[in-house]
Amino acid sequence: MSRARQPPLVTGISPNEGTSWTKVTIRGENLGTGPADLIGLSICGHNCLLTAEWMSASKIVCRVGPAKDDKGEIIVTTKSGGHGTSTVSFKLLKAEKIGILDQSAVWGHTHTHTIKTDTGKIPLKDLEGMFPGVSGDFTSENFSATWYLIENHSATSFDQLRQAASNLKKQATTKNEGSLAYVKGGLSTFFEAQDALAAIHQRLESDGTERVEGSMTQRLENILNRASDTADTLFQEVLGRKDKADSTRNALNVLQRFKFLFNLPLNIERNIQKGDYDVVINDYEKAKSLFGNTEVPVFKKVYAEVETRIGALRSLLLDKLLETPSTLHDQKRYIRYLSDLHAPGDPAWQCISAQHKWILGLMQNCREEFINDPRGESALDLDGDTRASALGRIRDTASLKRGVSLRSQRPNTWDHEAPQQVQFVEKLSDVVIGQLPNFWKLWISYVNGSLFSETGEKSGQVEKSKKNARQRQNDFKKMIEEVTHRLVKLVRGALLPSTLTEPELKLYGGWERKSGLTGPWLTQVIHTVRIIFEALVALEIPNDLLQVIQDLLLELRHNCLLVTLQHTKEDVRSLADKEDWVVDNEGVTSLPARFEQRMVQTLQSLKEPMETKPGEERRAGSLRVSRDTPSHPPLHCVCLNRFPTLLSRPLTCVSVCAWCIDSMSVDLVSPDLFSGVQEDFCPTPEQRLLIILSNCQHLEKHTFLNLAEHFERHGFTGTDKITQVSVQAVKELDESLFDNYIERKSDPIVGSLEPGIYAGYFDWRDCSTPTGVRNYLKEALVNIITVHAEVFTVCKELVPRVLTRIVDGVAEEMSRLMQCVSSFSKNGAIQVLAQTHTHTMGSFKQALEALPQLHSGADRKLLEELLNTFKSSMQLQLTCFQPSSVQPVKR
Repeated sequence: MSRARQPPLVTGISPNEGTSWTKVTIRGENLGTGPADLIGLSICGHNCLLTAEWMSASKIVCRVGPAKDDKGEIIVTTKSGGHGTSTVSFKLLKAEKIGILDQSAVWGHTHTHTIKTDTGKIPLKDLEGMFPGVSGDFTSENFSATWYLIENHSATSFDQLRQAASNLKKQATTKNEGSLAYVKGGLSTFFEAQDALAAIHQRLESDGTERVEGSMTQRLENILNRASDTADTLFQEVLGRKDKADSTRNALNVLQRFKFLFNLPLNIERNIQKGDYDVVINDYEKAKSLFGNTEVPVFKKVYAEVETRIGALRSLLLDKLLETPSTLHDQKRYIRYLSDLHAPGDPAWQCISAQHKWILGLMQNCREEFINDPRGESALDLDGDTRASALGRIRDTASLKRGVSLRSQRPNTWDHEAPQQVQFVEKLSDVVIGQLPNFWKLWISYVNGSLFSETGEKSGQVEKSKKNARQRQNDFKKMIEEVTHRLVKLVRGALLPSTLTEPELKLYGGWERKSGLTGPWLTQVIHTVRIIFEALVALEIPNDLLQVIQDLLLELRHNCLLVTLQHTKEDVRSLADKEDWVVDNEGVTSLPARFEQRMVQTLQSLKEPMETKPGEERRAGSLRVSRDTPSHPPLHCVCLNRFPTLLSRPLTCVSVCAWCIDSMSVDLVSPDLFSGVQEDFCPTPEQRLLIILSNCQHLEKHTFLNLAEHFERHGFTGTDKITQVSVQAVKELDESLFDNYIERKSDPIVGSLEPGIYAGYFDWRDCSTPTGVRNYLKEALVNIITVHAEVFTVCKELVPRVLTRIVDGVAEEMSRLMQCVSSFSKNGAIQVLAQTHTHTMGSFKQALEALPQLHSGADRKLLEELLNTFKSSMQLQLTCFQPSSVQPVKR
C-alpha cells in the first residue's frame, strides 16, 4: 500500500488582491497529482473549482469568483492529500462608481486637475437627519450639492473645490466647441452629398418618363441580380467548403472544450475494469455538477449514457458488497462508494443483513459437516483410555489468545484424538470469533456514520445513517440475540441434548451416535466457550445479549463436574483390580497411594470447571432444568456432597480385595502357613486381611490428611466434614475387618482350651501332684505366637492390637472354665495357679477368688518351682512377646 500524501499547502498567490473574475496564479506544495486529483478549490469562501486549471503539483491557475468575504484564505482539496491549508490570503476588491469629481482614465491632450473623495465618510443616518427629503446622488431629482460635498469632500479645501468647478466648466466648454467645430468642418461635404442626391433624384424622374426597355433602376436591378447569380455560381463551392470547414472547426472546438463529458462513458468503463472506483465517482460528481441540468440535446444524450454506466456500477458494487466472505475493509469501501453514487435504499443495512444470514448459515453448516461425517470416534491410547492422555495434553496446552484461531495451536494428531463434539465446538468458535467481531464493528461504524466520505457528510448522509441506525437498533439487537442463541443451542445439541425441546433437537441435535465426552474433553469445551465469551465481552457487547452464553457455561461446568466425579468413582472402584498385595516397610501396599494420586488428578481436572471467571457469577437457579433432572444444585455443593462418596470408595475397593476371606479357612498350625516368605509370595486370606487393615490405618492417618491439604490448596472450603465422614467410614470398615480377623484367629485357640483341659478324663477334685504346665496351654501359647509372627510380618504396629484381643479372649475363656468347676483339690488349685499366675486381668482375678488358698510353704514353693521350670523351658517362645526394633521381612 502506498504511503499517504501530505495535505495541500498554499504558500503564494499572484496577484494577492483584485476584483471578481481576476485571474490568479496559486503556488504551493502537494497541490495534487493531476487534474482528476483536484476535487476542491475555494478563495475567500467561494468555490473556484470550475475555473481551475491544474498546471503542476505546485501551480494552479483560476479566476476569483464573486465571494462574500473581503479577505480570506486559499484552500485546496485533493483526493490524495485531503483538506489543505494556506499561509497567505487574497483581498477581494469591490468595484465603485466614479463620481463627478473623481479622476477617470480618458484619452486627451489636456491635463485636468481633480480632487479625490474622502475615505472616511459621515454616516448615512446623520446626513438623512441633517437634510431630510433630499439625496446626495447627483442622478437623483432631489440632488443636494451640500449633501454631496459633505459626504465626499468634507476635508477638501475651498480653493480645491473652486479649481474643480473651473475644470468642470472648461470640460463642458471644450465638449460644446468640439461638437460645433466638427459640424462646421463637414458642412461642405454635407452640401455636396445633398447636391448629388438631388441630381440622382432628377435623373430618376427623367428616366421614369421613358418606356424604352424599362427604367434605369429596373435595369440596374437586373444587372445586380445577374452579377449576384454569377458570383454565387463562381463561389458556391468555395463558400460551401468554407461553411463545412467552419462547422467542422466549431464541432472540434465544442469537442475540445467539452471532451471531458464526451470521453466520460468510455473512461467510466475503463476505470471500472481497473477497479479505480474513486476516479469514477469523482468524474461523475464533476459531470453531474456541470451537466446535470443541461438543456443541450447532445449533452443530455451523453449524460444519459453516463447515468446508464453509473447505474451498472451501482449494481456491481452492491453485488460485491453482499458477496460473502468479505473483509470489513472491503465492506466499508463498497458502502462508501454506493453512498457517494447516491444508490437507492440503505446499502449499509443490506450488508449487515447479508452478513447476519451468512454467519447463521456458517454455524449451521458446521453441525451438518460433523453430523454427516462418517469417521469414528477418537482413537484410544495404548492403554485403551483417552481420558488420562487427554488430560495431560490439555494441561500442557498453552492458553489461547483472544481472537486467535483455536485450531492453529493444536498438534498434528488433534483431529484424530479429539472427539467430534469437541472439534465441532472449536470450529464453531472459529466462526463466531472470526466473523462476529467484524459484524459488530460494521454496526458501530453504521451508527456513528464513519462509513461515509466527506461528500456523504456534506450531503447529509451521515445524519440520515444515524437516524436509520436509531430506528433499527432493536432489529440489530435481535440479530445478535439470534446468533448467540444459535451458538448456545448448537453447543447444547452436541453436549447437553436433554436441555432442548423435541423441535429444537431436530434442528440442533443428531449426536446420538457419538459417544459421550469425558471430564477432560468437557473441560476443553468449557475453555473454548470461555474464549468465545471473553472475545465478545471485549467488543463491549451488552451483557444482556451474552446472558445465554453465561448460562451455557454454568451448565457445562455443572455437567463436567458430574461426569468427572462419576468417572473418578469408577476409576477408584477399578483400583481393586490393580492390587498386587506387595507391602512396603510400613505394611502398606500401593493402593492408598494410587487412590491419593487419582484424587489429586481429579482435583486438578476440576480446577477450571470450578473456577468462576468475571461475569460468571450466577445463581444456581439460572441453570436450565433438564428433562431428566429436576434441578441443579450449586457447583460447590455438588463437590462437597460427592467427595465423601469418592473418599469412601477405597473402602469398597478394600472390601473387594478381601472377597475370598469368607469362603476360605486356614489351618493355623499348618507348617506351610508362612511359605509366602519365599520369593513367589501369595498371601493367605488372613494375611490379606492384615494388609487391608494396615491400608485402612494408613488411609486414616496419612492419606485423608494429605487429601485435605490438597482440597484447601485447590480452594475447597468445608473439607473438615469430608474428612470426618471419610475417617468414620474407614473406622467402621476397620472394626468389621478386625473383628473378622480376630474371629478367625481367636476362635480356634479359645476352642481348643476346654478339650485340652479335660483330655484324659482330667478331674480338678482328684488329680495327682502337678509336674508342670499342661500341654493344652503350651499349644495355645504356640498358636498365639503364630498369630504374632503373622501380624509382625505384615505390620508391626498391629501386633499390640491383635494380641491384646486374642489374649483377652483366652483369658475370658479360662475364667469361664474355672468358674464352671464346682471344687478344686489342693493339687488342682496348684495346677490352676501355675497356669494363671501371670495374668492380672479382671477375668482371672474373678476366677482365682473361687480357688482354695495355699497356706503351706511347701505348696507355695512347689508353685514357684513349676513357674520357673515353665519359664525356663518356654524361654524362646516367650521372647517373641518382647518389644523388638527388628523390622519384619516384607514381601
